[in-house]
Amino acid sequence: MFNIPTMTNQFSHIIADKINQKTKPLGALGLLEQCAMQLVTVFSQNVAEEHAFKAFTPSISKPTLLVFAGDHGVAAQGVSIAPSDVTSQMVANFVSGGAAINVFCQQLGWQLEVVDCGTLHPVTAASVHNCRLGSITKPLNTEMAMSTSQVQQGFNNAKQLIQQLYLNGCNTVAFGEMGIGNTTSAAAIMAAMLKLPAQQCVGKGTGVSDDIIKRKITVVEQALALHKSHLADPITLLAALGGFEIVHITGAMLSAAEKGMVVVVDGFICSAAAMVAIAINPEVKEYLIFAHCSNEQGHQLMLEALNVKPLLQLDLRLGEGTGAALSLPLLQAAVGFYNQMASFADAGVEQVVS
Repeated sequence: MFNIPTMTNQFSHIIADKINQKTKPLGALGLLEQCAMQLVTVFSQNVAEEHAFKAFTPSISKPTLLVFAGDHGVAAQGVSIAPSDVTSQMVANFVSGGAAINVFCQQLGWQLEVVDCGTLHPVTAASVHNCRLGSITKPLNTEMAMSTSQVQQGFNNAKQLIQQLYLNGCNTVAFGEMGIGNTTSAAAIMAAMLKLPAQQCVGKGTGVSDDIIKRKITVVEQALALHKSHLADPITLLAALGGFEIVHITGAMLSAAEKGMVVVVDGFICSAAAMVAIAINPEVKEYLIFAHCSNEQGHQLMLEALNVKPLLQLDLRLGEGTGAALSLPLLQAAVGFYNQMASFADAGVEQVVS
């Protein structure tokens, strides 16, 4: 389905040695060193010879953040403080430049793209990519959220979006989401994939009351029981529990890895999509950088299950890709020190042994 090349690590010893020879104690730049290792490894996948690699200068090219929007039938089950109408209203806000993600992308250098994956009220602005799979998913606790053919169409849409970015020279992508009710969908995916009880996966989302939390737990438990026979396969799991935007994010992660691009993973929703993507093709994980640990209950457990360390801990729970957006300066810093920081030999500094 997705032909993701196995990551070649033939130059890993050279990368590690170059990082270790910088004018600093070993490991003193912490996660930035791991980030540099991963970025340089991904960016150099098409470099075949050692002499070419030593002349290679890695760089982040045309970083692009796509916000995928979709509406969830489960929102009508009393699991959110906002009605589904807000999804389209926020899409319009993205178009007009008024959302947090607009501000962060403009400040930090991301190109922002907005994708309508299936919202109750379509926003017809020319700048919005039309990838609609419908107007809203079915309530996941009473029936399949969508069909498997809709999942496949979402993957096809994502592949086309990523192909265009790749042809335009982009090598680093991040994904955000907007969809009232989507933390319920993500919690159900998490519970199904990690085989955890719903109460460990369901959180406050946008800040709901304790009564709504209890309702969300019940809804997730109902969905898991109803779709028990569909949860072993990641495609049918997405059809049963997913959202139109989550499907597109999953497909976009796989498509970007297929093109050898770095994928910056945002918070709870996008990490749920990442879990599904890894289940579909485990090779994708090597291309994923996890931006932050959100304030959504369950996200820390999710990251621990994936055995990954996020770059940031800011207690964010907004979505939109805001955490992924904020990580770009760190990615740039990782590439920057790798390319520009002097070695002990270059600087004439006695090597520090830690």
